[in-house]
Formats: sequence, structure tokens, C-alpha cells
Amino acid sequence: MEDSFQGVLKGQKIAYFSMEIGLRNEIPTYAGGLGVLAGDTIRSASDLNIPLVAVTLVSNKGYFRQSLDASGSQTEQTEEWDPSHLMTKMQQEVSVKIQDRDVKIQAWHYNCKSLTGGCVPIIFLDTNVEGNSWEDRGITDFLYGGEHPYRLRQEIVLGIGGVRMLEALGFKIRKYHMNEGHSSLLALELLKRNGKDPTKVKDLCIFTTHTPVEAGHDKFDYGLVEDLIRDKNEVEILRRFGGADRFNTSLFALNLSNYVNGVTKRHSRVSSELFPGYSIQAITNGVHSYTWTSPFFRQLFDRYLPGWANEPELLVRIGGIPDDEIWEAHWNAKKALIDEVNKRTDAGMDYETLTIGFARRMTEYKRATLILSDLERLRKVNRRGRIQLIFAGKAHPHDEAGKQLIRDIFKTIETLRNEIKIVFLENYDMDLAAKMVSGVDLWLNTPTRPYEASGTSGMKAAHNGVVNFSILDGWWIEGWIEGVTGWSIGPQLEEHLSVEEARLSELDDLYNKLYYIIVPMYYDRKDEWFKLINNSIGMVAYYFNSHRMMRRYVTHAYL
Repeated sequence: MEDSFQGVLKGQKIAYFSMEIGLRNEIPTYAGGLGVLAGDTIRSASDLNIPLVAVTLVSNKGYFRQSLDASGSQTEQTEEWDPSHLMTKMQQEVSVKIQDRDVKIQAWHYNCKSLTGGCVPIIFLDTNVEGNSWEDRGITDFLYGGEHPYRLRQEIVLGIGGVRMLEALGFKIRKYHMNEGHSSLLALELLKRNGKDPTKVKDLCIFTTHTPVEAGHDKFDYGLVEDLIRDKNEVEILRRFGGADRFNTSLFALNLSNYVNGVTKRHSRVSSELFPGYSIQAITNGVHSYTWTSPFFRQLFDRYLPGWANEPELLVRIGGIPDDEIWEAHWNAKKALIDEVNKRTDAGMDYETLTIGFARRMTEYKRATLILSDLERLRKVNRRGRIQLIFAGKAHPHDEAGKQLIRDIFKTIETLRNEIKIVFLENYDMDLAAKMVSGVDLWLNTPTRPYEASGTSGMKAAHNGVVNFSILDGWWIEGWIEGVTGWSIGPQLEEHLSVEEARLSELDDLYNKLYYIIVPMYYDRKDEWFKLINNSIGMVAYYFNSHRMMRRYVTHAYL
């Protein structure tokens, strides 16, 4: 029977709102994990025929293109793009009130189509409309650009403008799903449409939080709120549901949603501690299996596990595929990555060396440089068996500490130039991510606990038989079986250590496991490494995919 929820939802749509959505490199409307997850959500909804419509901003000038000089100093260039080359401009226009101005909004329509016949329409909101002031025309220019006034304008356009645009386009909406708090002002619009009855609005709203730290939740001073939203009654509603001192978008969404979830089991517990008194469920993230599986493994799975792309649970039967064919698929993916590295750099990396990958947003808590903390111990690991390291990632333009991490990696590259091959690849994007998660041998993740809400790059790696080596945080707590699906780094969950004690424990564990377990196994006990490759696919990828995630959203939140 076809896996479809279309009939169950009686033709109504789930409206999925996200500030960023990552669909493809040519549409630079994503900054990182949140947007890429949104893209995977949409792809799975399309595959499963879930009646979703997505709403986001057009981000005419993108996030940014990263350039790095010889010292690793990052500069940013705009990524201007023309939506008319890929999308259809809709005739309908709506407006929102910002200060005393009516700001016009137009929409671009893009269809995310599936080979299953499913299709999710995506509505890109755009204020670059004739009749708007130059300032207002720029509201939808930069993803996460500017200071608080710019961000709040964007959130007014996304939340309030998004609801109005869906109505203008004729969509009948059953539920509104807020992917993070950026779109929470949609609940303000729904209150106005439902007699200011919070019970009715709660029945319509779903809120997914991705932020495990207090500072990560958007908060706006009421002086700014009152300047941009001049209606006193509306501001009173924001104070009532969004906090008396400052307008907290996440709190507003929490108070006006009947279903709230974190993105892993641990994250839901952490969020419940951040917001005591609220019921916060857990739906663990997943990744779109077909998108993040290399062409070499796709061909293999198509041959031995037909139907796997729309039923990733079939990956549990990986044991039926001969080891030599699995190794060949991995080898080809690794060769493609190493060739790309050597084309971009003068690193001269080779195919035989154990290759370790680290790629994600460059920010302090993700600790890209943890593995480089003790170079003598790293040299010792390399003498035990050669290793090579590939880094990539962007630092937010205002994150000076994140930019320093990149410079620190470049400094280490120079220090170890004739000993260990290390590269940092410029301008990390979805295409490079796909090559990295499939082409390395070992995927490294070293966040400070408990700041990793989920993380999804390790799930992508697992789809390609790449073994995870990670701090026990986020999704890895659920995917980890020591020595079976990969390895943990540092203290176990029940251990409560000081920050410095935890760091020392992590460093010891990281270097010791590389030296005594991982490197010897890779070079000397390939049969054991094959088991880890198989288990990564059959015990991790089969579960940590967005098809499973979306079925959970349907049964727990959408119905």
C-alpha cells in the first residue's frame, strides 16, 4: 500500500514555517543545520505524500559566501541570486504594518517534487516590491542579517505575512508548525483571526525548539517592539504570552502551541529545565536518506534493498550485501572526496590514510580545535598509523570567537605541515557536505555538553558507512553503542564533572581511543572495521532518517 497521509488530513495542509530552508546550493536560503533539516523535512513530506506547504523568506542576498586568506581570516561576500530563474512569481500580494507603513509582500513558488508523486509547495516571501521604501525592500535580503530591528522586521514578515499570504493563495490550513521561534508571530495573527481565544490558537499550533541554551532564544526589547508594532492591543498580547520584560519568541510559541517538542530525548529534557512547567515532547531529528547517501551507496542499496529510499528501515538488512561491495562503494566515495580536496588545495592527500572529518558551523561550543589541543599526542597517534584531517565550516559574520577557531586551525596546519596532512575547505555548503559525510572514514563531533540539541551530520555519515566518534550529546546519545556503532568521547552521561575535568577526560579519551582502538582497527583489523561500517548503516541510518521523523510528526502532532 502506498505510504500516504493525504487522505487522512482531508485535503487540508500543514503549514511549515522556517526562517531558513536548505534545498540546493543554487537557492542560498540556508545558513546551517536548521535550514538543512527543514529541507529534509520537506523532502520526506513530499516522498510520503504528507500535505505540507512550507513558508520561508527569499533571502535575496543569501547568507554569505566565505573566503579565507592564507592565515584563515574569514571574509564574507553576499550571495545574490535571482529567484525568477528557479521559481514562479505569484500574482497575489499581501501587506503587513511595520511602524506606520504598509509593507507589501510578494511570493515566489517552488515545488519540491518526489519520485513517489508527492509534491510540497514552498512559498518564499519577498519584500523587494515596487512601492516599498528601499529600507523595506531590503527586509528579505539577508538571512540572519543586521541587528535586532532588522531581525524583528523579518519575523513580522515571516509570521504575520506568511499567514496572510497562505490565505491569499487559497491554502486551507489545518495546523501551523513553527520550526524554531522565528515565525512565532504567526500566532499573533491567528489570535486576531480567532477572537483572541488562545485555546483555539493552541489547537492550531505546533512548536519545535532547537535551542538548548537560554541565550539562543530570540528576545526583543519592548521599546523596539512598540516602535515596529504600533498597535497597543497587539503589544499587550505579546507581553501576556511572550514575557513581561522582553519579548521572547520561544516563550510566545510555547504559550500558544498545544504540541511542543525538542529534537532529541536529551534536548527535550534540557528544554523542560529551561522552560519549567511546559510539556515538551521529543521527536528525534533525522536526515533525508536518499539526499545524503552517496551515488555509490545508492546504486548498491538499489540493487540489494529495492525500495530503501522511501522505506529506510530496509537498511537494517545491510548484512545481505557482500563486504567487498560495501567497501568498494565507500572507497569510491572516499576517492571522490580526496580528489576534491587535492583539486582545491595543495595537501596531497591519499586514499589509503585514515581520514577524519569535522564540518559544521564554526562556533565556540562546537570546539573544532579539540582534537588539535595536544599536538604531541596527535603526533603519537599519527606514528601509530597515519591520519589526515579535513575541516570545513563557516563562522557567523559577528562571531569573532568562531573566526578565531578557523585561524587556529590554519596555524596548526602550518605547524604540522610536514607531519600530518590537515586541510580546511572554504565555503562549506550542501554539495561539499555531501562529499565529506560520505568520503571520510571517521566522523568527529566534539561539542560542549549539553549545547548540542541534536546535530545531524553524524546521521548523514552513518548512511554512508562512515563511523561516528563523538561526545555523548544530542542525537549520539540515542545512536551510540560503544564499539558497535562507533565510539563516545569523554565522560559518560551519569558522570558529573567540572568543565575542566570534563575537558581533560575528553582529551584523554579522544587520543587514547584513536591510539589504542581506532587506528589499529582501521589498519590491522579490517574485518572489525567492516562490522562498524555495517552497523552504522544497519543500526543507525535505518532509524535516524527524516521519514521516521515525519511519521512521528504526523501521528503525534499533525493529526
